[in-house]
Amino acid sequence: MPFPLPLEFPAFNIYSTPLLLLVLQAFIFAFLLLVRYFKKRYVPALILSLLILITGYHRTTYTIGFMDWYDTYRNTKINYWLIALSLAIGPLLYFYVKSITTSNFRFRRKDFIHFIPVTIYIIYKVFIFIYDAAQPGFDDTQNGYLKIVLDEKYVNPLIGIFENLQMLLYLAFTIQLYYAYRKKIQEFFSNVYSLELNWIRNFLFIYSFLFLYSVFQGVVGSVITDLHWTQRWWYHFFTAVAIIYIGIKGYFTDTNTLNNLDFSVTIKEKNTVTETALSEDIIKNKEKIEQFMKEEKPFLDPDLNLPELSKKLKIPVSIVSETINSGFNKNFNDFVNSYRVDAVKKMLQEGKQEQLSLLGIAFECGFNSKATFNRVFKKLTNASPSQYSAAQN
Repeated sequence: MPFPLPLEFPAFNIYSTPLLLLVLQAFIFAFLLLVRYFKKRYVPALILSLLILITGYHRTTYTIGFMDWYDTYRNTKINYWLIALSLAIGPLLYFYVKSITTSNFRFRRKDFIHFIPVTIYIIYKVFIFIYDAAQPGFDDTQNGYLKIVLDEKYVNPLIGIFENLQMLLYLAFTIQLYYAYRKKIQEFFSNVYSLELNWIRNFLFIYSFLFLYSVFQGVVGSVITDLHWTQRWWYHFFTAVAIIYIGIKGYFTDTNTLNNLDFSVTIKEKNTVTETALSEDIIKNKEKIEQFMKEEKPFLDPDLNLPELSKKLKIPVSIVSETINSGFNKNFNDFVNSYRVDAVKKMLQEGKQEQLSLLGIAFECGFNSKATFNRVFKKLTNASPSQYSAAQN
């Protein structure tokens, strides 16, 4: 009777192969982003590269597991070096979004405080390896003394809890940062579609989904039923697919223009006040701005922004902003786009849709994207452009 053949590494199967291919492709994009950083010193590329590398690195445990590494090499020491670097994911998410939404972002020395936990954890992992490696019989076993009685039994569960709490906090801070940015650009720019960073919204949604899925899987595995390796595989598969998407979008999405945005001016929140409550200076500036908008029509410039309008009016940026927010009770974006919508309505009333498409009319009136035009028009008129156009016929 022939003896069964021993297990051999690598074993390519329906579990290991998809993870291997996806992770390798993710590493390629991480490398390309790293090259971009060294060529252009573009900090977001470096941060995203590290995010992809760490997220892909975490899939390594399961990838080589499904390839029969652990069964083939019974006394492997790889568990010591597959260090969970999840403690760096939250801070990297935060700084990636901050580096894109902050003008001329620079990583400061004090920012390294955020990476103290992961640094301590790496030092700890190196220490237990050095200690265990010095013990007799270490070469004949997979996990040494401290790895079993300290790391697996106590530290890993505590690190898992700390990781989840940390990730929850950093996701909350990062989402808050992103939406604060989206609100702020409404005060500075008249066309914000290209600046809204919907890619970042998707990026945050993906990491939030993966975090919640991981927590759900952990709760089910700890409280309800013990999950098999193949059942836990889905989380790693979803993660591997996600980092491919993140790598592609992160590499091909240009966010360099955001480096030139100047958010240094303090903008006052818009206030609902009566005309009599306005100061004489605001009333005077309001009249000047109204006259300038009607006569010079600066809103026809799709790239019009607050500093540019301030320059044309020869009024300080902060004063123009305060006048628009308090005098017109609108942010800069709504203020300028209200003139654009009025211009579109006028052209539709004149029957210009017979010579131009609705989108052509929108571009003539200062809009620079179909999505912005449709959204703004419906917001200010409670009707879509096509509905309004049909009503004019």
